[in-house]
Amino acid sequence: MDKLIDGFRRFRETNFAQNRGLFETLAQQGQTPKVLLIGCCDSRVDPAILFDAQPGEMFVLRNVANLIPPYAPDQGHHGTSAALEFAVRGLEVEHVVVLGHAQCGGVRALVENQSGDQTDFIKGWMTIARAARDRALALTLSAGQPIEAARRMCEQETVAISLANLMTFPWVRERVEQSRLMLHGWFYNMEEGKLFRLDPYTNTFLEV
Repeated sequence: MDKLIDGFRRFRETNFAQNRGLFETLAQQGQTPKVLLIGCCDSRVDPAILFDAQPGEMFVLRNVANLIPPYAPDQGHHGTSAALEFAVRGLEVEHVVVLGHAQCGGVRALVENQSGDQTDFIKGWMTIARAARDRALALTLSAGQPIEAARRMCEQETVAISLANLMTFPWVRERVEQSRLMLHGWFYNMEEGKLFRLDPYTNTFLEV
């Protein structure tokens, strides 16, 4: 914990001091980000660092395996859906980016069936990506490829599933159809430091 406190002190002395005007403006006028970025809560994949973003530039939503559940308006505690609604309907962002990444622990647990019945929430949460797992296993194992290939395919398929689930939210679909909102699927390979985008026409990831 001392390391975190020391880090905050360095932030105060450098970043905050150099950008004091920006922080004062954000505090007084509020946030007006144009981008909602949905990423994984993996500690190795920090969106602000990856994209060299300044405070106020991105509204960031992070959860296990960067998943968006289908639209389900009930009295449950839908943290991800609530954040999505605030970004789209409240902040009126113009872009939504789903950022998947290599070496995702949630996807690995799903593909290798490691979630187990002992978890209270993770196993149920990862069922959102069950179709991605089934497709990845069917395609890779039938071709004689190793389980690592299935994991990588599933990591990318979760991005496509989240994009599809985004369109089940009526206020997302409406804005997309009116060209007021654009959806993007990205994939970060941390081993190589490369970023890929999902081409909606070929359904393949192309390096940026």
